[in-house]
Amino acid sequence: MIMRTDFETLKQLAAYTLNHLTENKMIEYNVTVRLDLVDAMATEFGVSFATDEDIKDQAIEEVEDKMGQDNLPEDITESEIYNHARKEIIKSFNGENIGGLYLVEPLFQTAKRMTAFLLDSPLVEDVFGTDEELISFMVGKIRFFTTQRA
Repeated sequence: MIMRTDFETLKQLAAYTLNHLTENKMIEYNVTVRLDLVDAMATEFGVSFATDEDIKDQAIEEVEDKMGQDNLPEDITESEIYNHARKEIIKSFNGENIGGLYLVEPLFQTAKRMTAFLLDSPLVEDVFGTDEELISFMVGKIRFFTTQRA
């Protein structure tokens, strides 16, 4: 079975990143807000990554725009026009894919965005290290993210 990425995948990436930041003593937060922090980080990651679910929605929208709402095939996701739209969308990400998530912006930009998020988040009590250290650390960790779900 092929694993499809969705918001849960972004939450896995957020938890993975948070675990590494915590283990390396780069951030401190109250453990009682962990789930809220993971959700908030996943939402922020959603700006930088497209999931399979996002791509599917975007492809369906493109097919609807081209064919009109009334002329859609019964199972749109099985149609040739849908598959073509989906492939074009994926190609627009230059094939950059981390754990089934497609990079919408360069990984360095994603790490910069997440560093700013951590510094500004009321859920994070303290951040240790320079911006450059945090960005470099996150680029290194995010690059090797894989989904653990079956």
